[in-house]
Amino acid sequence: MAGVAFSTAALVIILSVFNGLEDLLRSLNNSFDPEIKIEASAGKSFVMTDTLLQKIKGTPGVSIVTEVIEDYAYVRYRDATQVVTLKGVSDNFLEQNRIPKKNIVQGELRLKKGNTRYAIAGQGVSNILSLAVEDPMFTMQVYYVKNVKNISADPSSMYSHLSIVPGGVFSIIQNIDDNYILVPLDFTQELLNYGDKRTSLEIKVADEDPTRVKESLQKTLGKTFRVLSQEEQHQDLYRLLKMEKLFTFLTFTLLLSIASINIFFSLMMLAIDKKKDISVLAALGAPAGLVKRVFLYEGILIAFFGALIGVITGGALCWIQQTFGMVSMGMENAVTPGYPIKMIWSDFALTMGVVSLLTILISARPATIAARFSTVENL
Repeated sequence: MAGVAFSTAALVIILSVFNGLEDLLRSLNNSFDPEIKIEASAGKSFVMTDTLLQKIKGTPGVSIVTEVIEDYAYVRYRDATQVVTLKGVSDNFLEQNRIPKKNIVQGELRLKKGNTRYAIAGQGVSNILSLAVEDPMFTMQVYYVKNVKNISADPSSMYSHLSIVPGGVFSIIQNIDDNYILVPLDFTQELLNYGDKRTSLEIKVADEDPTRVKESLQKTLGKTFRVLSQEEQHQDLYRLLKMEKLFTFLTFTLLLSIASINIFFSLMMLAIDKKKDISVLAALGAPAGLVKRVFLYEGILIAFFGALIGVITGGALCWIQQTFGMVSMGMENAVTPGYPIKMIWSDFALTMGVVSLLTILISARPATIAARFSTVENL
């Protein structure tokens, strides 16, 4: 019973941690990602026209349409260099409120002030480049390698170059902080020579169901464009998390099976030890089926109470972690002080179901052997 309880509690805790990590990752990604993203079905970019923009704005539920040009660029600041993801956004990006003020660790959340254009860098980029925010003495040098077919003797013709002032630093999640720099759209248009081309459009939805708005946009735009929800923007990542959770569940199910083998040997020893008592029951008229059910029910009771104790213990430990954060992430700059926990009752029910099934299968053999001892030959 103790072995079953321990394995059940461990499985409940592990599944709850995976749920918490997935929920935390979704919340962090959703704070930076748009509710709906539109990109070309084929190719890297598409031509932005007034007709296309009016189609999208005319779709019910669409509140803000932000134009985006995103590509890799080489950044130099003083003596430090880094390859970053340069994301140029139109001025209404700030109206979407996707980067809360609490996530701005230095400077201000702004892209322009008068004729001055500002860059908002992730904290990881800022640390590598040692950015001095709003220091006019040093600007950020951004280089973009052109797709040139003919190699020229002049290296400067193979890339474009612009300068921009670092205006702020944000911190959301490490993957974003270490790679992204946000700049005004016209800056990327000039640097990348994109003109009317865009790599994506980011949509903020009004007070309507984003799924319904997504479906409406897909019908309006047709197969030329892909309309992605927040889930679909990181589909591979979330699928990987689900696979990790599945394999973890299978691994701990194997541990539960090993713990349940103890029940098998216990019942086998009990059947041998109670051989004479079984014969007495048979002499009193107890059928073999009754003896078999006695041992089968005993195995089920052991597993049931072990699993019940494990589920209660695991749930209690999860509640303590969720409430007080007893176990920390072990990192100073962690987005949450303690390991995130999210209890889903279906995981509890699934764990109990798996334990019950394993117990019935394992208890069947000792119960059958015990029933044989009730035959006339053993009296």
